[in-house]
Amino acid sequence: MRRVVVTGLGAVTPIGNTVESFWQGLVEGKNGISSITRFDVSESKFRLAAELKDFDPTLYMEKLAAKKLDRFSVYALAATAQAMEDSGLEGKVAQEELAVYYGSGVGGFETFCESSATLIEKGARKISPLFIPKMISNIAAGNISIRYGAEGACVSVTTACATGTTAIGEGYRAIMHGYATAAICGGAEASIVPLAVAGFGSCMALSPSDDADAASLPFDSRRGGFVMGEGAGTLILEDYEHAKARGANIYAEVVGYGSTCDAHHVTAPSPEAKASAKAIRDAAKGLEGIAPEQLYYNAHGTGTPMNDTVETQAIHNAFGEDAGKLHISSTKSMTGHMLGAAGAVEAIASILAIKNGMVPPTINLKEQDPKCDLNYTPNVVVEAALEGALSTSLGFGGHNACVAFRKIKD
Repeated sequence: MRRVVVTGLGAVTPIGNTVESFWQGLVEGKNGISSITRFDVSESKFRLAAELKDFDPTLYMEKLAAKKLDRFSVYALAATAQAMEDSGLEGKVAQEELAVYYGSGVGGFETFCESSATLIEKGARKISPLFIPKMISNIAAGNISIRYGAEGACVSVTTACATGTTAIGEGYRAIMHGYATAAICGGAEASIVPLAVAGFGSCMALSPSDDADAASLPFDSRRGGFVMGEGAGTLILEDYEHAKARGANIYAEVVGYGSTCDAHHVTAPSPEAKASAKAIRDAAKGLEGIAPEQLYYNAHGTGTPMNDTVETQAIHNAFGEDAGKLHISSTKSMTGHMLGAAGAVEAIASILAIKNGMVPPTINLKEQDPKCDLNYTPNVVVEAALEGALSTSLGFGGHNACVAFRKIKD
């Protein structure tokens, strides 16, 4: 089986529209949450979100081309353009050997809402012929494949909030088993629209806080739900020998992937944390030999009451007595919950944590829940000699996914 490495990164996030600015935001403990600007929330119970700021799509495509795409596809193409440039892979791999594993939790939600309003107000004849090609959730993966001539597998992943992590894991397996030489992997989301806010709010998932510093509160006893974020993250995965032969910059090695389902409830995690712990253990097999003090665990950490206690239990179940030695944090405290993009962006945070020897903080963690009894790196970045990392995502429907990275060794 082939070794798989990461050779390119790209990100557009609520705390930075490049990988560099995203990482700087994490280190500084930057809060990307603020009042929603895209629509009137004066009558809404939920008024905060983590929107992208000063994002310019024309850095990556023509203005007219951007108008023909839903916002989630624009974000996906922007993050992928960064990652492909970073990797130097374009033109260095056979088209049939380049795969795409890319997803979205929802897809073109903004386009769906706009077209629904058009149908009601103006009738069917006014629906754009671009409606379906803009809206369908696979189209980010399709557009990426078209842009880069990727003729290998093009798989659009949708596992709710675990989407980005699942996409990375499946791309890793494809390369490891010889089905591709390189893969463009990640996730994108752009669901800060009235219907999505109303829907997540109705199922008691969103924080009703009006205070940006007291809204996304993973592992804090004051937590009351997640804050919706948006953006995209892209990783370029590559066969190690291929990357080495072309002199590519290697960020880290992908060494494990776990994928399970709670098979329990449509929204609530299983309180036993059995399946989620198995996903973590399966991924962590590739980290054998690394002391727990040298591991970073990027938590799903949404700030919903059940998720944080159940994920804590899953970590205990997976690591036993060593659970308290891990460096853990939830970067959602800064980015909000980027839904289908979350796992990809958090994988990037995990890789950069290893590379830079720094653990991003869980900001605004002031009253730690006694039931969440691990080291969540409260409020400030911590320097640590990290050798490996795990990034875990848990989604509606019971989807659990975890990927493992470690420093590259010849």
